[in-house]
Amino acid sequence: MKFVLASDGSRGDVEPCVAVGRELLRRGHEVRIAVPPNLVGFVESAGVAAVAYGLDTRLLMQARRNLAGSTRNLWRIRDLIRLWRESWEFRNQCWREISTTLASLANEADLLLTGRVFEDAAANVAECQDIPLATLHYFPVRPNGQLLAFLPAPLARSAMMMKGWLAWRATKKLEEAQRRELGLPKATGPSARRIADRGSLEIQAYDTICFPGLAAEWVKWNGRKPPQRPFVGPLTMELPTDTDDELASWIAAGTPPIFFGFGSMPVESPADTIDMIAGACTELGARALVGAGWSDFSSVPHFEHVMVVGAVNHAAIFPNCRAVVHHGGAGTTAAGLRAGIPTLILWWAGDQPYWAAAVKRLKVGTARRFSATTRESLVADLRRVLAPQYVARAREIATRMAKPAESVAAAADLVEDFARLRRAG
Repeated sequence: MKFVLASDGSRGDVEPCVAVGRELLRRGHEVRIAVPPNLVGFVESAGVAAVAYGLDTRLLMQARRNLAGSTRNLWRIRDLIRLWRESWEFRNQCWREISTTLASLANEADLLLTGRVFEDAAANVAECQDIPLATLHYFPVRPNGQLLAFLPAPLARSAMMMKGWLAWRATKKLEEAQRRELGLPKATGPSARRIADRGSLEIQAYDTICFPGLAAEWVKWNGRKPPQRPFVGPLTMELPTDTDDELASWIAAGTPPIFFGFGSMPVESPADTIDMIAGACTELGARALVGAGWSDFSSVPHFEHVMVVGAVNHAAIFPNCRAVVHHGGAGTTAAGLRAGIPTLILWWAGDQPYWAAAVKRLKVGTARRFSATTRESLVADLRRVLAPQYVARAREIATRMAKPAESVAAAADLVEDFARLRRAG
């Protein structure tokens, strides 16, 4: 069969899609993957051919960072308007390019699998070409009473529905333009509702233990044949890096370090961040291993007890660390939980606060906003999560997490079965 996979965003957004694509390729299917141009090399390093679509996601991250920074100076109205227009035009251009590329790639495909970012644009292409659509969600994006645990369930569902409606209204003109181009009628509601109404497969790529009660709430979706919102667990490839051996030697030469990683989040001042980490770890008598991610740590001060690296193989490194401190990305959170070590999430935005709340609810760690973090708060938070009860709880939760290979195989099974069922129908 021919599968077309598409995922925009950072590596954390793209890797789950690529993990499924690589498994489908191993099973003998034809697989074509579209990702942002800055992540084509990453996909190809995993052994899968990739096509560039959309724009460099690092530019979008920077645009969002500039816009977020400008909101702290609301009196600079002109700058705020300019940055908002720049961010909107970036999204507009991305949408157009994604639609064009997918319309070509998906021709005669047996199924189109899309990640969460620009899911609506992919759904329109699938509808136009009358092919089955599958989506990958790495946290529960459809209305439910579990994600916003601080609200009563009915109110949480209503809030998520309202957020989805507002998001659709914000992008309505973009979507209408795409649908006209594809020869589709005007949409009368949010894409999430249309995706569900088409009976699309919505794979939930996370562990239900992180959102207690969700499986029971969605039993009406998964009591169907085939299930519409099946849970498979986090999807990752656990790829090795060139520094695995070097890091293993460094870790073995001393006490287990605390890992600090920031993923695709742009750290405003790497030097200040390293200074904060080094000071906190000195006070705790700990070593620090820092994953730079997309930030430039090349000119930061050197400390004997701090090692800075680029890419990190979380599956290989985390089990040898005392704790993990990170931005709250879904993939990094899952890797920490699977490793059985306490977590401290210093979050920025997006879905990160949800994972911060999940970690606290599981009692395997704590969290706070990155911008509110100081050396003193970092020391206090780390002392807390390194306490015996958090260490023991983290080890317990690790035994209840889905195994990586099983998650990927389950997702590939679902995609294959769904494509066969729809083709037979």
